[in-house]
Amino acid sequence: MPSSLSAPRRAGASALLTDGARQRVADLVALTKPKVQVLLLLTTVTAMYAAGSPSPWLVLATVIGGSLASGGASAINHWYDRDIDRLMVRTQDRPIPSGRMEPHVALWVGLWLTIASFFLLAIAANITAALLALAGFAWYVGVYTMWLKRRTTNNIVIGGLAGAFPPMVGWAAVTGGFAVDSLYPFAIVFAWTAPHFWALSMLIKDDYAAANIPMLPVVRGDRYTYRAIVVWSAITVLVSVVPVITGAFGTIYLAVALVLGAELMRQSFLLLRAGTRARALSLHLYALVYLTVLFAGMVVDAKL
Repeated sequence: MPSSLSAPRRAGASALLTDGARQRVADLVALTKPKVQVLLLLTTVTAMYAAGSPSPWLVLATVIGGSLASGGASAINHWYDRDIDRLMVRTQDRPIPSGRMEPHVALWVGLWLTIASFFLLAIAANITAALLALAGFAWYVGVYTMWLKRRTTNNIVIGGLAGAFPPMVGWAAVTGGFAVDSLYPFAIVFAWTAPHFWALSMLIKDDYAAANIPMLPVVRGDRYTYRAIVVWSAITVLVSVVPVITGAFGTIYLAVALVLGAELMRQSFLLLRAGTRARALSLHLYALVYLTVLFAGMVVDAKL
């Protein structure tokens, strides 16, 4: 006859197994950095509708393919940066530095997600979209993570090109190949990345210093970073109006770009003047709004 304690024991073991499985799933999801993906996928989708009238199935397939590519790059970033992640407070609880996951698991997850992304985009969209997504993966992993991040204050400027590939992927998925007009959203995201990320780096510069990562505020100081943010905010605004000059977008987009750009410059100068964490956070959050609304403006302008 089974012991009267066997049922509670089985229930306890089952609860532990369930908790462990949930943690494993949560860790696998964390490898893909889903919060980072949201903005990348938004630029992908808006670029698709600015480029044409894609079917819902093409949009869904491109979003999934882009998500797989981004998730694969992020997983390999987790694997490669596991040594410095242990040194930074904000990353110490990631799956690998916390000890919950073996490094090779993240590496294999990243590789398989990337392979799946390439074949999905090649089949559901076209080979150009697949190659562009692969280029974004290679730039983030090879150029930013492995080459620039630990070596130069220009890491985010040059490495920021990785985040500019998603709108090109979306554009190519709709048009069937490479289009010159897709370079406009590409250039905007590239320029925008510097002030957006430098504002964030002001908030977590102690972490970067602890890990010996040469982010701009760590190496050159706060005032230099504030001035660099103003310069790159101005570059972002200038780049944002180029599509109007070339005729790619019209007056609706121009109005949106100018209003958003004026506020971006105001936020940048306020940070330069005040130099506070509150201002850095305000600029960082506004930059998210800026890019979201600007890309929405592209779609509205293209459809009206």
